[in-house]
Amino acid sequence: MAQDSTQPAPGTAPAASARALLPTIVPALLVGVVTSLVLLGVSAAAEELQHALWQDLPDALGVGRYSVAWMFAMLTATGVAVGLVVWKVPGHAGPDPATTGLEAPVLPLAVLPGLLLVTALVLAGGPSLGPENPIIAVNVSLAVWFGARAFPATARRGWVALAEAGTIGALFGTPVAAALVISEALAGQRVKGQLWDSLFAPLAAAGAGALTTTLVSEPSFDLHLPPFGGPGWADLLASLVVASAAALLGMCAVYAFPYVHGAFRRLRHPMLMLPAGGVVLGALAALGGHLTLFKGLDEIAELAADPDGWTAGEFAVMTVVKLAALLVAASCGFRGGRIFPSVFVGTALGLCAHALVPGVHPAVGVSAAVLGVLLAVTRQGWVSLFVAAVLVASPGMLTLLCLASLPAWLLVTGRPHMQLRPDGTAVR
Repeated sequence: MAQDSTQPAPGTAPAASARALLPTIVPALLVGVVTSLVLLGVSAAAEELQHALWQDLPDALGVGRYSVAWMFAMLTATGVAVGLVVWKVPGHAGPDPATTGLEAPVLPLAVLPGLLLVTALVLAGGPSLGPENPIIAVNVSLAVWFGARAFPATARRGWVALAEAGTIGALFGTPVAAALVISEALAGQRVKGQLWDSLFAPLAAAGAGALTTTLVSEPSFDLHLPPFGGPGWADLLASLVVASAAALLGMCAVYAFPYVHGAFRRLRHPMLMLPAGGVVLGALAALGGHLTLFKGLDEIAELAADPDGWTAGEFAVMTVVKLAALLVAASCGFRGGRIFPSVFVGTALGLCAHALVPGVHPAVGVSAAVLGVLLAVTRQGWVSLFVAAVLVASPGMLTLLCLASLPAWLLVTGRPHMQLRPDGTAVR
């Protein structure tokens, strides 16, 4: 007997109807726009503050903008300022950032002003952290609080997914990154209906967030490295070696994370932990130079603009210092994410590989190294591939990265994550 074409094939989930999906579009678009505006607002405020702290103020005082003394003073002062907020502001700027990742907890509204304030202070003051984790936490909390009141029939988990997707789309300027993250998160869950049904509303939110960011700030991750043609056998070998080495380097920070966090935690008080972290970061900045400050996106563009402008030793120093700065900043209580600083670590390491072995194309070295470091630090396979690929506008690079991810993943899978439980033990 012929099978009814209107019935789902055996073993497949029934698809959702258009009538069920259409009502999700407007809330998703609203969430996407708002998440982007929150990100853009915090970023704009941080840029203005950074300009005042690192240009206007030292110029007025007659001090070198990135002199060792000024970097040390500013990072220490940032630790004091963030410590005061964490200590005194209601909600203490949220939970210990070492215990959070891209999947953010829903926080009370009273916590959000302090979290936004310390995020802007960190972005402006120089610690090596990005905005992703705290901004996702803020947007998730706002979406759940307002969404539950405006659309009480929508499940809380739906608002969380929309806010995460919208923020990730805004951060990377494309909804593709959000779709990859959500697909990876859904892989371990029972999905009702087909996968694309579950992605429909989050993809709309991510698209709205990405488009809003693009219209306002025109972000670009392309480093404009020397053009890369079709991959050859030497490029494949280089990508395999560099990605694996980068994953091993990233795992050094992952294994050190609980111990460094424990050392700062023994200080017990935020007015001891954060200023102490600022002092250590100031010392690291003195070693690595001003390019190892901040979240790292503007700095990697400066590195990539002149791949042969530094020696292998200088690239190696920047790689190690930035990774150490990321480790310290994430351990001592500064609020921020680890993706963007990890991109700097990978970029510097990839250019170091090119400086050591000129036959390693800069684009291959950078993309493979970023892939390896991100796999170790984030354990997000699709995001790692995506970020590594968008740094180099070359279709041939994606094939190399997919192959290079295999040995790198074998080195990191099943091992501790760069995220801790509340008791200080590593997440696996």
